Amino acid sequence: MSNLRERMMSKTAEVRAAKDIQLDQQQEKPASPRTAPGMAGALAQAQQRIVELEKSGMESEVRVSEIVPNPWQPRKVFNEAKLTQLAESIREAGLVQPIVIRRAAGGFQIVAGERRWRAHKMIGRETIKVVIIELSDEEMAMLALVENVVRDDLSDYEIARSIRSTEKEFPNRKRMAEGLGISRSELYRYLAFGDLPDFVIRDLDIHPRLIGASAAEGVVSALRDKNERAVEIARDVWARLVAGDLDQTKLVRAIKQAIDNGDKGGVGVTDRSIEKIFAGKNQAGSITKDAVGFTVKIRAGMLTDDKEQQIRALISELFSGSSDSAV
Repeated sequence: MSNLRERMMSKTAEVRAAKDIQLDQQQEKPASPRTAPGMAGALAQAQQRIVELEKSGMESEVRVSEIVPNPWQPRKVFNEAKLTQLAESIREAGLVQPIVIRRAAGGFQIVAGERRWRAHKMIGRETIKVVIIELSDEEMAMLALVENVVRDDLSDYEIARSIRSTEKEFPNRKRMAEGLGISRSELYRYLAFGDLPDFVIRDLDIHPRLIGASAAEGVVSALRDKNERAVEIARDVWARLVAGDLDQTKLVRAIKQAIDNGDKGGVGVTDRSIEKIFAGKNQAGSITKDAVGFTVKIRAGMLTDDKEQQIRALISELFSGSSDSAV
């Protein structure tokens, strides 16, 4: 997997964290900010830009119903318990720090302070204190993107989806890469996820950590200019990875070898069937059948000594007699 987050954050190890931007300091104090200490350079610059604009912005009071969230912000779920706590604080003490918004068609969009806005809606407040600033679509999109990229638990595939969601705002790839603090080659590596076959995307939507950006780029390269049979061969190799029978570091090589064997008329992986074995909701192993043989794999920790003895006894019983053997 990529260490994009670590490298982005290491670029600004000396940048002050929460103190640099005081939008949520009074009433929205996270126990341990995800981006501090050492915010990513791109995020620090975007936030500093907001702070500067806020100083010269216009303070006002706007109807809550006229405000909508940042349309590029991927975050849709908020902790209800913390939101309720914030709402009660605002009910008792009022709003200490106004939210930051920008004008948009038919109303306003939130730049910073969505939780405070949601808390106002929760307690039925009709208006909210705001600071109105001017911010471009590109700046709004980049702010949402870099905030999402530096999250602790984001996979390469999820980063790629975030990049894709704001791609139309950055027709210049070089500018987008600079905004993220990464090279253009690394940006293209993330964009490669969008060129993967549909069957890969469907699995990644469910299990986003199956492969990283490097493997995604390798798969796209291996299938470039290939026919439908090559894609079908890749599908079977991919099934081995999903089943836990193939490591992602060996995925691209396995696809290339399988396609090469198929082109030469050799035995391809399309004759292979893989069936997953589950223990409740957890995958315990797999059963693979192909032209080479019949293989049962059980993951470490899923097999007790008693179960192992039962399996050994069953195998011994199946093959101990000579009646089923060829004469």
